[in-house]
Amino acid sequence: MIISASRRTDIPAFYAKWFMDKIRKGRCVYYNPFNKKGYEISLAPEDVDVIVFWSKNFEPMLPYLDELGAKYRLYFFYTITGMGKPLEKNVIHVDRTIRSFQKIAEKFGPNQIQWRFDPIVLTNITNEDYYLERFKHIISRLEGFTSRCYISFVNMYNKVERNFYELKKNHGIYLFRRNQHRQRDLANRLAEIAAEKGIQLYSCCNDFLVNKNIKKASCIDVNILNEVFGLDLSYKQTPTRKECGCYKSVDIGVYNTCPHGCVYCYANYDLKKAYENYRNHNEEYEFLVNMEIEVKKRLDKSKEFKQLSLF
Repeated sequence: MIISASRRTDIPAFYAKWFMDKIRKGRCVYYNPFNKKGYEISLAPEDVDVIVFWSKNFEPMLPYLDELGAKYRLYFFYTITGMGKPLEKNVIHVDRTIRSFQKIAEKFGPNQIQWRFDPIVLTNITNEDYYLERFKHIISRLEGFTSRCYISFVNMYNKVERNFYELKKNHGIYLFRRNQHRQRDLANRLAEIAAEKGIQLYSCCNDFLVNKNIKKASCIDVNILNEVFGLDLSYKQTPTRKECGCYKSVDIGVYNTCPHGCVYCYANYDLKKAYENYRNHNEEYEFLVNMEIEVKKRLDKSKEFKQLSLF
């Protein structure tokens, strides 16, 4: 089993102690947001092929990496855009993220940590020149510390549109009209810069960007994991959204729990609720937030997980 931790929230930044409690107990509750059921899964090292982390801030996870690395294969996606406020309300300064990126790469090597310059949000204050400048600054410090960079342009879900409506009303910041030609041109310029630094650019869920210089992303990619860790994993592709190329994993995060406050976030429908969930969480909860009792009532030890010998 591949554990994803997590696309739904930032576990390394805000829930590292909760995650380590579950690791030491050897199990956790996975929550399916579609059928509202909980599934108890094993986190025993023999049941986990790889743990894939996603974060905008790995600093709180750094003290635990030796313990984790001694028992598990670890793979990291580190999102660094350098946008700052008001688009990324509570994300730490880019220089801090770069330093912790470098520390992880020094410990595990540049093939186990990948950079996400994602999403790109073209607005009246963040145009093409803005992103080219940010990209050049960040890549100049990540050269030699990673081999891949993943990009995409913001996906305008209804909840994201509401956030940008409020941003325009309160700050006068507005999105540029979607233009694939304009986006493709910027992506190609980023690919040229990346190639000069020995980094391959990948397009995540934006297939119109794919060309000879930009590859289609499978962020959780068993082919890459097999290559990096010398494994022979065989999983089916199970896309999480349109044009996603990811392979099957179990995501142990929960939507509406990330306090980063990014305007473009698809994982929060109510930022106030996300703050509340974060404040009220307890690292000893079986579940990530205080829905633990509700999830226990629905706990469903499925045939799928029994077949995987996860209990």
